[in-house]
Amino acid sequence: MAHIVIMGAGIGGMPAAYEMREQLGPEHQITVVSAVDYFQFTPSNPWVAVGWRDRDAITLKIAPLLEKKNINFIAKPVTQIDADANAIVLEGGDRQAYDYLVITTGPKLFFDEVPGAGPHGGHTHSVCTVDHAEQFFKEYETFLQNPGPVVIGAMPFASCFGPAYEFAFILDTDLRKRKLRHKVPITFVTSEPYIGHLGLGGVGDSKSMLESELRSHDMKWITNAKTTKVEAGKLFVTQLDDHGAVIKDVEVPFKLSMMLPAFKGVDAVAAVPNLCNPRGFVIIDEYQRSKAYKNIFSAGVCVAIPPVEATPVPTGAPKTGYMIETMVTAIVHNIADELANRPVSTKATWNAICLADLGDTGAAFVALPQIPPRNVNWFKKGKWVHFAKIAFEKYFLNKMRKGNSEPVFEKYVLGKLGIERTVK
Repeated sequence: MAHIVIMGAGIGGMPAAYEMREQLGPEHQITVVSAVDYFQFTPSNPWVAVGWRDRDAITLKIAPLLEKKNINFIAKPVTQIDADANAIVLEGGDRQAYDYLVITTGPKLFFDEVPGAGPHGGHTHSVCTVDHAEQFFKEYETFLQNPGPVVIGAMPFASCFGPAYEFAFILDTDLRKRKLRHKVPITFVTSEPYIGHLGLGGVGDSKSMLESELRSHDMKWITNAKTTKVEAGKLFVTQLDDHGAVIKDVEVPFKLSMMLPAFKGVDAVAAVPNLCNPRGFVIIDEYQRSKAYKNIFSAGVCVAIPPVEATPVPTGAPKTGYMIETMVTAIVHNIADELANRPVSTKATWNAICLADLGDTGAAFVALPQIPPRNVNWFKKGKWVHFAKIAFEKYFLNKMRKGNSEPVFEKYVLGKLGIERTVK
C-alpha cells in the first residue's frame, strides 16, 4: 500500500485527488492537505470583486466532497517538507509520512516585492483569492459614493496577466451599468513589454485586439512598467524601453487600485534543498517529477517554467487550467506506473488555453505549444466567450461537487474550440 499526499486543494489539487482515487486501487491511501478548508474557483474572483458573485457561489467545503471518495483531508498549513524523511510537518507540529508527495500549492503572493503593495497593510488590492476579492468589493462599495481614478495591472514578476485584463473590463462594464464610468479614469499598468503579451510573447492578434479594446473603453496604459513602490493614492512606476533603459519615472494617481503581485514559491516548498529554483518554484523533469527527489511530483503555478522570452521588466509564463489539467493527469499515470513497477512515460502538454471574460464580451486564446513557434496561434473575441466562461464556472463547480475525475477542459473548452487533447 502506498500513501500519496497532495499538498494544495485548488484547481490542480482537487482534480488530482479525484483522478488519483479513480486510477489507483482502494488499498492505496490518499490524503489532501490544504491551508484552508474550502475550494475556491479562482477564475471567478474578478466577478466577486464587483459584486457579480458572492463567496458562497464560488466556494465549496472540501471535507465532505473528499469523504465521499474515501480521500483523507487535513485543513492545516504545511510548515515544512522533510524530503529526506518522506514526511511533511503541519502547523502545530504533527507529521504526515508519505510515499509520494504531489505539490499543487499554487504561488505565494509576494506583495513585499514592491514596498507599499498588497491588501494587508498596503495600498493595492488583488483578485488572486476570494478573500482579496471580497476586500476589494468592500472598498469598492464605499468608492462608488465618491468615485475617482483607478489603476489596474500587474507588478514585475507577475506570471498571470489575464485576470488583470479581465478585471479592467469587468470594472469598466460595472461602472457603465451604474452610470459612473465618466467619473472614473482607468489606467492599465503592466510589466508586459506590450499590451497583449500575456507572458506568452503574444497570441495571434492579441496585441492589436487588446489595445483596441482598451482604447475603445477609454483606458490609458503603461507597458514595460516597473512598479517600484506604492503610497496612499500614488503608484510609482519606472517605464523602460525595449532595451531596458529608463524612459521616464511616472506617478500614477489612484483612489482604488488592483495590481496583480509578483509570484514566488510558498515558503515550505521553497525551503527544501535542491527542490526549487531561486524564486521557489519546483524544478521538474518531463514527467512532472522533481529532479532531486524522485517521489515528489508537482503541477500548476508552483512549477518552474522559464519565461517565454526575456523582457525588460521580469514577467513569468502563465499556467492555464488546461495545462494544469494535463500536468495532473501525467502525474497520476506516472505514479500508477511506478506502483505497478512500470517505467514512467506520461508527459503533460504545456499548451495555453484561456477563456477571458471582458465584462459584456470576452476573448479566447489558444497557444499550442505555449512557447513559439506554434502549431496553433489563435485569439478571438466575442460575446460567446463571456457566456462560455459563465457556463464553464457552473460546469467546473459541478464537477467538484460530484467528484468527477473527467478532464473538464478536454470535454468542455477544447470541445467548444474543436481542439484535441494531447496528453502524451
